[in-house]
Amino acid sequence: MRHSLLVETVTGRTMAELIAARDAATAGDMVELRLDGVANASVRGALAGRRLPAIVTCRPTWEGGRFEGGEERRRTLLMEALDGGADYVDVEWLAGFSDVISRDPARVVVSSHDFGGVPKDLDSRVNAMRQTGASIIKVAVTAARLSDTLPLMNIARAGDAVVIGMDDAGLPSRLLASRFGSRWTYAGDAVAPGQIPAARMLDEFRFRSVGAGTMLYGVVGNNVTHSMSPIMHNAAFAAARLDAVYVPLRAADFGDFLAFADALGVSGASVTIPFKLDALEAAQQADALTRVVGAANTLRRVGLPAIARSERATAGWEATNTDVEGFLDPLEAIYPGSLRGARAAVIGAGGAARAVVVALVSRGVHVTVHARRREQAYEVASACKADAGAWRPPAGSWDLLVNGTPLGGPNARTESPLPGGPFDGTLVYDLTYGEPETPLLREAREAGCLTLDGLPMLVAQAERQFEWWTGQRPQPGVMKAAAYRRAGAVEAVSGRTETCI
Repeated sequence: MRHSLLVETVTGRTMAELIAARDAATAGDMVELRLDGVANASVRGALAGRRLPAIVTCRPTWEGGRFEGGEERRRTLLMEALDGGADYVDVEWLAGFSDVISRDPARVVVSSHDFGGVPKDLDSRVNAMRQTGASIIKVAVTAARLSDTLPLMNIARAGDAVVIGMDDAGLPSRLLASRFGSRWTYAGDAVAPGQIPAARMLDEFRFRSVGAGTMLYGVVGNNVTHSMSPIMHNAAFAAARLDAVYVPLRAADFGDFLAFADALGVSGASVTIPFKLDALEAAQQADALTRVVGAANTLRRVGLPAIARSERATAGWEATNTDVEGFLDPLEAIYPGSLRGARAAVIGAGGAARAVVVALVSRGVHVTVHARRREQAYEVASACKADAGAWRPPAGSWDLLVNGTPLGGPNARTESPLPGGPFDGTLVYDLTYGEPETPLLREAREAGCLTLDGLPMLVAQAERQFEWWTGQRPQPGVMKAAAYRRAGAVEAVSGRTETCI
């Protein structure tokens, strides 16, 4: 299998900015010089003194670029790039610049970008692009689903293509370019939809290490692009010297993930909102605890030995739930005294809340479930041997309050499930995490409660996932260090702060 190259895309408003960005781009194998949007663009200036092989691109506005001039000016710039020694020149298929292509087909990339989705005429478009005689074709489509990227693998099989799925659902096609068969892929400061910096591709996602035998893992959800899970698991894989990689998998629905996983041979997955119940339903096997919870946050291929083989497995999935112990570990480390006999109010009735209720009941806690829809609260409570209450826990009803809702999460950071309190209990545990501090934790802390966010739980449950997948424990502290470096976070409990690195 050919290993895909990494191209850093750079641009600027002026030639000085473009050249500075070009010279700072040292992580990739090539650099793409985007002349569109550069005032008084000079091909000679862009190429002179370059340290890496260069692709010259001048993308018009009608194909998602910033060049607003005429087509004759664009043709001239591309001709100058070929004559000036550019290693490649990118020519849009729809531009019809046959004279540019014929100038030196070996150094021409004929490209097509669809920002509306996957074109229905994709196959015929690809055939027409190959008929131009250019040595490389580039096909970029907008992926609304993970499975939208799968046709790209067939296109790349001929060995002459760069294939890219744009937007969040297409990110795996960039990170796993070698598995997709792409000649190269692009990194940059979001110059194109879904691009991420080269440093992140190399350091966090181990881009150069992904090969034919690399085991694939990922986090499945509908808002996972900035998840902490990849940096933790990839750090643990690297420390253990395992040939494995973990990527974000933004799925439109759970069937979308399953189709993608079968095509790419995904060995295991972390599962988050809103697919934890779907994951359990899709599994052929699950342990007793996960059945009690009624939701799964972790899947692995049935019958696939831990990090021992690279061939794709098609036997199905086994499910478990590491949220239970992951939730309890940081809680029991800071809760004053025994949990037995304590009163807990759990807000939420989704997969995470179910795991929390099961965990607390197992420690002898009297749990009341609160949800906007009373019937959901009763359903979770009856399944987990707890009580059900109204949406807002009343004053004096709890010692421990747990937020298991998305309020305070990345899509609702400024919202709280309990605005204004009352906060008259002992500890408030918010399963969301990140900066800034959520209103729930800030108000609870100001009222004198102990507080705990979800990052320690995230680390603890991830460590258990890693062990379940690989058969070995992660190197002590490596996942926690990676998460806290990314978060720039501190552990804060009742005024005590500790920087975690």
